[in-house]
Amino acid sequence: MTPLALQQTPLSKTLSRLLRHYRDTGYIPRGRAVHAKFITSGSYLDVYANNNLLSMYLKFHRLRDARYLFDKMPGRNVVSWSVLISGYSQMGMEEEAFECLGLMVSDGFEPNEYTYVAAVSACASVGDARAGREIHGRIYRSELEFNDRVSNCLVNMYGKCGFLKSAKMVFDESLEPNSISWTSLLSSYIQCGENLKGLQIFLESQRAGVSINEFSCTSAFGACAALEYLKVGMQVHSLVLKCGHNFDKFVISGLINFYAKCGEMVLANQAFLEVNQPHPSAWTALVGGYVHQGKGREAIDLFLKLQYSGLKPSDRTFSSVLGAFTDAMDIEVGKQLHSLIIRMGFSSFTYVGNAVLDFYSKCGHLEDSYKIFQEIDVHDVVTWNALISGHVRSGQYGEAIEHLKNMLVEGHDPNIYTYSSILSICSDLSTIEWGKQMHCRIIKPGFDSNVVIGSTLIDMYAKCGRLSDARKVFDNLTSKNLVSWNTILVGYAHHGFGREALEIYSLMQINGVKPNDITLLGVTTACGHVGLLEEGWHHFNNMITDHGIAPKMEHLAAMVSLFARKGQTSRAYEIIKSFPMEPNKVVWRCLLSGCKTHKDLALGKHAAEKILSIDAEDASAHVVLYNLYAEAKMWDETAEMRRMMKEKALKKETGYSWAELKSKIYFFYAGNRTELQGSKLCKVIKGLTAQLFDAGYVPDAMFSLQ
Repeated sequence: MTPLALQQTPLSKTLSRLLRHYRDTGYIPRGRAVHAKFITSGSYLDVYANNNLLSMYLKFHRLRDARYLFDKMPGRNVVSWSVLISGYSQMGMEEEAFECLGLMVSDGFEPNEYTYVAAVSACASVGDARAGREIHGRIYRSELEFNDRVSNCLVNMYGKCGFLKSAKMVFDESLEPNSISWTSLLSSYIQCGENLKGLQIFLESQRAGVSINEFSCTSAFGACAALEYLKVGMQVHSLVLKCGHNFDKFVISGLINFYAKCGEMVLANQAFLEVNQPHPSAWTALVGGYVHQGKGREAIDLFLKLQYSGLKPSDRTFSSVLGAFTDAMDIEVGKQLHSLIIRMGFSSFTYVGNAVLDFYSKCGHLEDSYKIFQEIDVHDVVTWNALISGHVRSGQYGEAIEHLKNMLVEGHDPNIYTYSSILSICSDLSTIEWGKQMHCRIIKPGFDSNVVIGSTLIDMYAKCGRLSDARKVFDNLTSKNLVSWNTILVGYAHHGFGREALEIYSLMQINGVKPNDITLLGVTTACGHVGLLEEGWHHFNNMITDHGIAPKMEHLAAMVSLFARKGQTSRAYEIIKSFPMEPNKVVWRCLLSGCKTHKDLALGKHAAEKILSIDAEDASAHVVLYNLYAEAKMWDETAEMRRMMKEKALKKETGYSWAELKSKIYFFYAGNRTELQGSKLCKVIKGLTAQLFDAGYVPDAMFSLQ
């Protein structure tokens, strides 16, 4: 490094100003011409002029020119390195940014605040918390003053990596947090699903006198949308109007999304129409709102209007409208949209590719989804999640696990959505040991405090019958949402712990959590398990008046089951007749089960006939009706029923159970002996059977219809 290279001359000052002008105005050809003139003249540029030239090249993404210039610079200073690292970081080339930071330190330069901001931003972009912690430690050891710029970047990095405690710790160490600090912390909590805590932070910032900006408003709308807090969101809307942020494109999009997620599509449309020329992001938000409300036809119509308006749909627009196609019947229309994506040049966008992959997997076309996966140039964690969840949704658990292994091999760390998919496998297969291993892996990065992961863990433990572990996870959640409450309540209800389920419902009301239809289904189911007939009837009758929720077919089935179990089959039938919708097979099956138990032949026959009118091939209805005739000693009818089943070749599907032992799953069903041969399980089963008979168990006599 020559001493002359580090000295700034009057010519250098003039040249630096000229290069900055070319950089700011976009006259890059003139900047390159000046550079070429100096090269051909044999003159040298000092470090100050070179730094401005380097900054110009990087701003316009001329990376090859920038790196060639940097490598040929006769002298460099800390600004040279910082400009290069920042350029790499802004262009998403995080690995190159980290490499340059290492070379900078090895060359004896001490990074400054701008260097650290660029490096920490690179860590935030790729979610590399480990590298971020190392850089944080280096900043701490260097005794560099933690100014707002560095603190804000650290808060943002920890938040994007899901380390909310670390983000809050850095925030609390700031002497005077500014609006950027508050917004970074707020968005961190909301991005991690901690929406209630995010709203609390938003309110704290208002009490601290911090002025709101378009980003904090958008984050607050996002939290209200996730929590469906309509009144709170409308208050934020009023605040936005007072502060004059109502026409910002981010705020408009957030506002439309908020009203749509709360089911207020009229208000969402009103917010959209109040803008003279809506930005594509506003169109995207409204399309996404219709998709969220299950109004796929309206979403597609709005997408067509966007095309006719002359505006070009963005990658986010395509991603949103693809969510309207969730059924195999929509596959052809979805394929047409896929063709449009290819024609418009969006197929190379990872974000759009992920949406197309997810569309095919949701429609059950896993081969097409895997083909899209192979065509995507750069896989991110969302790509892998879409592929894994598609196989989980289709019950192809083995393939899902193989994809998880490949994801880890490729160097992607699972996020909360990956773990949610894998835990759902543990739930469906009741593989508790594997579920516990996943729980341990979740604890290491601190994901166990996340409300999404927490709810999935509760569901996994509940479905595996480990209700004490499910309750422990529930109690340890720092922030609970409606899904968390519903999961533990339904878990108790399904396992027959009606009192505990009703206790959870009482706690929900005390904590001001508004129930939804799933909550009340769990409540009515719990009442059925403990025989609280009148209490269940009270909750069912007051669904509309108390909570504004219209009973669905599932609620009707729960009430019919409750009354039929108590022997009040006639009253159960009256409830069915008074229900505004046509009952399905499940409702009639609940009534039929109660009629069989309480020997109500006439009504049982009517229920069975209703089931067979809906599905003439329903084997279980034939079997139950056969048994009703047999118990009433109506032998002519039993013979006729048996003849019909033989003619139709109907065979009742065999139920089975499974157990996990030493990481292997064993299946058991009547008549199967292959997996039990040569083991001690036969002796155990015979012993249990003997104990059942000794305890007074008398099996129902059922004629074999196999």
